[in-house]
Amino acid sequence: MSHGFGGQDRLELAQVVLSGVAPAQAVPRPEALSRLLWELEKRTSIEVSPEVATVHLGDATALHRHPLLYLAGDRAFPLPSEDELSNLRRHIQLGGLLIIDSAEGRAGGAFDQSVRAMLAKLFPQAPLARLPEEHVLFRSFYLLRVPVGRVIALPYVEAVQLRGRTAIVYSQNDLGGAWARDRFGQWLYDVVPGGEVQREQSLRLGVNLAMYALCLDYKADQVHVPFIMRRRAWQPQLPSINLGPSPSPQGTSAP
Repeated sequence: MSHGFGGQDRLELAQVVLSGVAPAQAVPRPEALSRLLWELEKRTSIEVSPEVATVHLGDATALHRHPLLYLAGDRAFPLPSEDELSNLRRHIQLGGLLIIDSAEGRAGGAFDQSVRAMLAKLFPQAPLARLPEEHVLFRSFYLLRVPVGRVIALPYVEAVQLRGRTAIVYSQNDLGGAWARDRFGQWLYDVVPGGEVQREQSLRLGVNLAMYALCLDYKADQVHVPFIMRRRAWQPQLPSINLGPSPSPQGTSAP
Protein backbone atom coordinates (compact mmCIF):
# COMPACT_ATOMS: atom_id res chain seq x y z
CA MET A 1 0.00 0.00 0.00
CA SER A 2 3.02 2.31 0.24
CA HIS A 3 2.62 3.48 -3.34
CA GLY A 4 -0.83 4.80 -2.41
CA PHE A 5 0.74 7.45 -0.19
CA GLY A 6 2.45 9.31 -3.01
CA GLY A 7 5.91 8.41 -1.69
CA GLN A 8 5.34 10.73 1.25
CA ASP A 9 3.87 8.28 3.79
CA ARG A 10 0.73 10.41 4.01
CA LEU A 11 -2.80 9.21 3.51
CA GLU A 12 -4.44 10.56 0.38
CA LEU A 13 -8.14 10.54 -0.47
CA ALA A 14 -9.11 10.52 -4.11
CA GLN A 15 -12.42 11.69 -5.52
CA VAL A 16 -13.62 9.54 -8.43
CA VAL A 17 -15.00 11.53 -11.37
CA LEU A 18 -17.02 9.42 -13.78
CA SER A 19 -16.84 9.78 -17.54
CA GLY A 20 -19.88 11.35 -19.13
CA VAL A 21 -20.80 13.34 -16.02
CA ALA A 22 -20.60 17.15 -16.19
CA PRO A 23 -17.85 18.56 -13.92
CA ALA A 24 -20.36 20.58 -11.89
CA GLN A 25 -22.38 17.42 -11.21
CA ALA A 26 -19.53 14.95 -10.70
CA VAL A 27 -18.61 16.22 -7.23
CA PRO A 28 -21.78 17.28 -5.35
CA ARG A 29 -19.92 18.07 -2.10
CA PRO A 30 -16.51 19.44 -3.23
CA GLU A 31 -15.57 20.64 0.28
CA ALA A 32 -16.29 17.32 2.01
CA LEU A 33 -13.04 15.37 1.67
CA SER A 34 -10.71 18.22 2.58
CA ARG A 35 -12.63 18.64 5.83
CA LEU A 36 -12.53 14.92 6.55
CA LEU A 37 -8.76 14.94 6.02
CA TRP A 38 -8.46 17.84 8.48
CA GLU A 39 -10.48 15.93 11.05
CA LEU A 40 -8.40 12.79 10.52
CA GLU A 41 -5.17 14.61 11.23
CA LYS A 42 -6.55 16.35 14.33
CA ARG A 43 -8.24 13.28 15.84
CA THR A 44 -5.78 10.48 15.03
CA SER A 45 -2.09 9.81 14.50
CA ILE A 46 -2.64 9.46 10.74
CA GLU A 47 -0.60 11.90 8.68
CA VAL A 48 -2.60 13.07 5.67
CA SER A 49 -1.99 14.86 2.44
CA PRO A 50 -4.24 17.96 2.58
CA GLU A 51 -4.85 17.95 -1.17
CA VAL A 52 -7.75 15.88 -2.49
CA ALA A 53 -6.81 14.11 -5.70
CA THR A 54 -9.21 13.66 -8.60
CA VAL A 55 -9.05 10.39 -10.50
CA HIS A 56 -10.75 8.98 -13.56
CA LEU A 57 -11.41 5.28 -13.90
CA GLY A 58 -9.79 5.27 -17.33
CA ASP A 59 -6.42 6.26 -15.85
CA ALA A 60 -5.20 3.01 -14.28
CA THR A 61 -1.84 4.45 -13.23
CA ALA A 62 -3.38 7.33 -11.29
CA LEU A 63 -6.08 5.08 -9.89
CA HIS A 64 -3.62 2.64 -8.33
CA ARG A 65 -1.77 5.42 -6.55
CA HIS A 66 -4.80 5.95 -4.32
CA PRO A 67 -5.95 2.99 -2.19
CA LEU A 68 -8.84 4.98 -0.70
CA LEU A 69 -11.40 6.16 -3.25
CA TYR A 70 -14.59 8.18 -2.76
CA LEU A 71 -17.42 8.33 -5.29
CA ALA A 72 -20.39 10.61 -4.65
CA GLY A 73 -23.41 11.66 -6.66
CA ASP A 74 -26.93 13.00 -6.51
CA ARG A 75 -28.37 11.80 -9.82
CA ALA A 76 -28.21 8.98 -12.35
CA PHE A 77 -24.95 8.41 -14.21
CA PRO A 78 -23.94 6.37 -17.28
CA LEU A 79 -22.26 3.05 -16.59
CA PRO A 80 -18.47 3.14 -16.88
CA SER A 81 -16.97 1.40 -19.89
CA GLU A 82 -15.69 -2.17 -19.69
CA ASP A 83 -12.10 -0.90 -19.55
CA GLU A 84 -12.96 1.50 -16.72
CA LEU A 85 -14.74 -1.24 -14.79
CA SER A 86 -11.76 -3.53 -15.31
CA ASN A 87 -9.40 -0.87 -13.89
CA LEU A 88 -11.62 -0.34 -10.87
CA ARG A 89 -12.11 -4.08 -10.32
CA ARG A 90 -8.36 -4.70 -10.34
CA HIS A 91 -7.76 -1.75 -8.01
CA ILE A 92 -10.25 -3.10 -5.45
CA GLN A 93 -9.05 -6.70 -5.77
CA LEU A 94 -5.51 -5.54 -4.99
CA GLY A 95 -6.66 -4.02 -1.69
CA GLY A 96 -8.28 -0.68 -2.50
CA LEU A 97 -11.35 0.53 -0.62
CA LEU A 98 -14.14 2.34 -2.46
CA ILE A 99 -16.57 4.52 -0.48
CA ILE A 100 -19.77 5.35 -2.36
CA ASP A 101 -21.89 8.17 -0.98
CA SER A 102 -25.33 9.17 -2.21
CA ALA A 103 -26.05 12.88 -1.84
CA GLU A 104 -29.67 12.53 -2.98
CA GLY A 105 -31.04 12.87 0.55
CA ARG A 106 -33.31 9.85 0.17
CA ALA A 107 -32.98 6.14 -0.38
CA GLY A 108 -33.67 4.42 -3.67
CA GLY A 109 -33.19 7.41 -5.99
CA ALA A 110 -31.67 7.62 -9.45
CA PHE A 111 -28.07 7.61 -8.17
CA ASP A 112 -28.83 4.52 -6.11
CA GLN A 113 -30.15 2.69 -9.16
CA SER A 114 -27.02 3.58 -11.14
CA VAL A 115 -24.77 2.45 -8.29
CA ARG A 116 -26.50 -0.93 -8.10
CA ALA A 117 -26.26 -1.42 -11.85
CA MET A 118 -22.54 -0.57 -11.78
CA LEU A 119 -21.75 -2.87 -8.86
CA ALA A 120 -23.73 -5.72 -10.41
CA LYS A 121 -21.34 -5.57 -13.39
CA LEU A 122 -18.27 -4.90 -11.27
CA PHE A 123 -18.65 -7.89 -8.91
CA PRO A 124 -21.62 -10.00 -10.03
CA GLN A 125 -20.70 -12.79 -7.60
CA ALA A 126 -20.42 -10.45 -4.59
CA PRO A 127 -23.70 -8.52 -4.24
CA LEU A 128 -24.27 -5.58 -1.94
CA ALA A 129 -25.49 -6.59 1.49
CA ARG A 130 -26.28 -4.80 4.72
CA LEU A 131 -23.16 -4.46 6.86
CA PRO A 132 -23.92 -5.97 10.28
CA GLU A 133 -23.69 -3.79 13.38
CA GLU A 134 -20.92 -5.97 14.85
CA HIS A 135 -18.61 -5.40 11.86
CA VAL A 136 -15.14 -4.14 12.80
CA LEU A 137 -15.70 -0.96 10.75
CA PHE A 138 -17.92 0.31 13.55
CA ARG A 139 -15.12 0.07 16.09
CA SER A 140 -11.97 0.65 14.01
CA PHE A 141 -11.44 3.93 15.93
CA TYR A 142 -14.75 5.13 17.40
CA LEU A 143 -17.52 2.87 18.65
CA LEU A 144 -20.56 3.47 16.44
CA ARG A 145 -24.00 1.92 16.27
CA VAL A 146 -25.94 3.71 13.54
CA PRO A 147 -23.91 4.92 10.52
CA VAL A 148 -25.51 8.29 9.80
CA GLY A 149 -24.77 11.21 7.48
CA ARG A 150 -26.42 14.55 6.73
CA VAL A 151 -29.67 12.57 6.75
CA ILE A 152 -30.72 9.13 7.95
CA ALA A 153 -32.24 7.82 4.74
CA LEU A 154 -31.30 4.32 5.89
CA PRO A 155 -30.03 3.35 9.35
CA TYR A 156 -27.24 1.18 7.94
CA VAL A 157 -24.66 1.01 5.19
CA GLU A 158 -24.23 -1.69 2.58
CA ALA A 159 -21.02 -3.35 1.50
CA VAL A 160 -19.38 -5.67 -0.99
CA GLN A 161 -17.21 -8.36 0.61
CA LEU A 162 -14.24 -9.89 -1.18
CA ARG A 163 -12.57 -12.88 0.48
CA GLY A 164 -13.65 -11.69 3.92
CA ARG A 165 -12.60 -8.08 3.38
CA THR A 166 -15.05 -5.20 3.07
CA ALA A 167 -13.95 -3.72 -0.25
CA ILE A 168 -16.83 -1.33 -1.05
CA VAL A 169 -18.91 0.62 1.47
CA TYR A 170 -22.10 2.31 0.26
CA SER A 171 -24.06 4.90 2.23
CA GLN A 172 -27.27 6.62 1.13
CA ASN A 173 -27.09 9.12 4.01
CA ASP A 174 -25.01 11.88 2.34
CA LEU A 175 -21.85 11.64 4.42
CA GLY A 176 -20.23 14.43 2.43
CA GLY A 177 -23.09 16.79 3.23
CA ALA A 178 -22.37 16.36 6.95
CA TRP A 179 -18.60 16.80 6.44
CA ALA A 180 -18.63 19.83 4.13
CA ARG A 181 -17.39 23.13 5.60
CA ASP A 182 -16.43 26.34 3.81
CA ARG A 183 -13.10 28.16 4.10
CA PHE A 184 -14.57 30.42 6.79
CA GLY A 185 -15.29 27.43 9.02
CA GLN A 186 -19.06 27.36 8.50
CA TRP A 187 -20.87 24.09 8.00
CA LEU A 188 -22.53 24.18 4.59
CA TYR A 189 -25.53 21.93 5.18
CA ASP A 190 -27.94 21.36 8.04
CA VAL A 191 -27.94 17.85 9.49
CA VAL A 192 -31.37 16.34 10.11
CA PRO A 193 -32.97 15.17 12.26
CA GLY A 194 -30.18 14.85 14.83
CA GLY A 195 -28.32 18.16 14.41
CA GLU A 196 -24.75 18.49 15.65
CA VAL A 197 -24.77 15.17 17.52
CA GLN A 198 -25.55 13.47 14.22
CA ARG A 199 -22.87 15.50 12.41
CA GLU A 200 -20.29 14.34 14.93
CA GLN A 201 -21.33 10.73 14.39
CA SER A 202 -20.95 11.25 10.63
CA LEU A 203 -17.43 12.57 11.09
CA ARG A 204 -16.62 9.62 13.31
CA LEU A 205 -17.81 7.26 10.62
CA GLY A 206 -15.48 8.99 8.17
CA VAL A 207 -12.57 8.52 10.56
CA ASN A 208 -13.50 4.86 11.00
CA LEU A 209 -13.58 4.34 7.24
CA ALA A 210 -10.06 5.72 6.87
CA MET A 211 -8.82 3.65 9.79
CA TYR A 212 -10.42 0.50 8.39
CA ALA A 213 -8.74 1.13 5.02
CA LEU A 214 -5.39 1.23 6.81
CA CYS A 215 -5.83 -1.46 9.48
CA LEU A 216 -8.63 -3.74 8.22
CA ASP A 217 -9.69 -6.15 10.99
CA TYR A 218 -7.09 -5.20 13.61
CA LYS A 219 -9.82 -4.18 16.08
CA ALA A 220 -11.56 -7.53 15.61
CA ASP A 221 -8.84 -9.13 17.74
CA GLN A 222 -10.24 -10.63 20.97
CA VAL A 223 -7.82 -8.60 23.09
CA HIS A 224 -9.96 -5.53 22.41
CA VAL A 225 -13.30 -7.06 23.40
CA PRO A 226 -13.35 -6.16 27.16
CA PHE A 227 -12.53 -2.52 26.43
CA ILE A 228 -15.11 -2.34 23.67
CA MET A 229 -17.83 -3.79 25.89
CA ARG A 230 -17.10 -1.18 28.58
CA ARG A 231 -17.26 1.62 26.03
CA ARG A 232 -20.63 0.41 24.74
CA ALA A 233 -22.16 1.42 28.06
CA TRP A 234 -22.24 5.02 26.81
CA GLN A 235 -23.35 6.09 23.36
CA PRO A 236 -24.76 9.46 22.17
CA GLN A 237 -28.49 9.50 21.58
CA LEU A 238 -29.72 9.86 18.02
CA PRO A 239 -33.35 10.19 16.87
CA SER A 240 -35.43 7.04 16.99
CA ILE A 241 -35.25 5.31 13.63
CA ASN A 242 -36.64 2.18 12.03
CA LEU A 243 -34.04 -0.56 11.60
CA GLY A 244 -35.79 -1.96 8.56
CA PRO A 245 -34.86 -4.92 6.36
CA SER A 246 -32.04 -4.80 3.85
CA PRO A 247 -33.04 -3.39 0.44
CA SER A 248 -33.54 -5.64 -2.53
CA PRO A 249 -30.94 -5.55 -5.33
CA GLN A 250 -33.39 -3.68 -7.52
CA GLY A 251 -33.50 -0.63 -5.28
CA THR A 252 -34.73 0.77 -2.01
CA SER A 253 -37.46 2.95 -0.71
CA ALA A 254 -37.21 5.57 1.98
CA PRO A 255 -38.42 4.46 5.40
